[in-house]
Amino acid sequence: MAAWNSVYLEVTYQVLGWIAFLAWSISFYPQVVLNFKRKSVVGLNFDFLVLNLTKHSSYLIYNAALYFSPEIQRQYHEKYGFDEMIPVAANDVAFSIHAVLLTGFTLLQVLTYDRGIQKVSKSCILISSAAWAVALVCLIVAWPKLSWLWLISVFNTIQVIMTAIKYIPQAFMNFKRKSTVGWSIGNILLDLTGGLLNFVQMAVQSIDQNTWVNFYGNIGKTLLSLEVVFFDILFILQHYVFYPVNKNEEATQTISEGLNAPLINSSEISKEETA
Repeated sequence: MAAWNSVYLEVTYQVLGWIAFLAWSISFYPQVVLNFKRKSVVGLNFDFLVLNLTKHSSYLIYNAALYFSPEIQRQYHEKYGFDEMIPVAANDVAFSIHAVLLTGFTLLQVLTYDRGIQKVSKSCILISSAAWAVALVCLIVAWPKLSWLWLISVFNTIQVIMTAIKYIPQAFMNFKRKSTVGWSIGNILLDLTGGLLNFVQMAVQSIDQNTWVNFYGNIGKTLLSLEVVFFDILFILQHYVFYPVNKNEEATQTISEGLNAPLINSSEISKEETA
């Protein structure tokens, strides 16, 4: 089993990992708070949430299995070498658990608060169903040969694909509305911080071990960090450069979009009272 060569780098690795955990975990709360304050989820893309739940559930399966299972760790060492460190840290597992819980809670807000005319698209349902169908088929294939490392790698691949797909509906929705009202930029700023720190954490481990195996041994984590940085920069540009709004415009747009039915004017009210 590999060990750290430098205590300083080991401490740095742990500190970076838990700061990334905090940044990524806290990133869920601005949207939750915004939904609560507005009593509305208009402006938040529901496809993003459903795809996000699939993504985080898949990532949790990968992280927890590789971190806790001695058998899967043995298969990993057989493939990449017994002198290599497991590329999953405790903060990865903690983040995945928290992400699944908070995404699920946000979906409950969608069921509770004003949704306007928004709904989950058929294409989103199809994509999510296909992802879990593929996972089920792979489970059936892996079971007889006990190919557990291969199986969790499939889940890791699913989370990478879901990460790339999940941002697209929100980015397109912002583009179509020419607005980011109803969607929290705080989420993105913290998400970007977590993605950058996650990447630096992996680099610290590689420097200590004098190998880059952990980058391709956990290619899902590597691609996840790159995808997060790319899309978060896009969202920041949308919010601050392409579609900036002042507070008055935000309030007006929030009210107008939150209406589920046409307003009844005063003449209509008079007619009803007369009748």
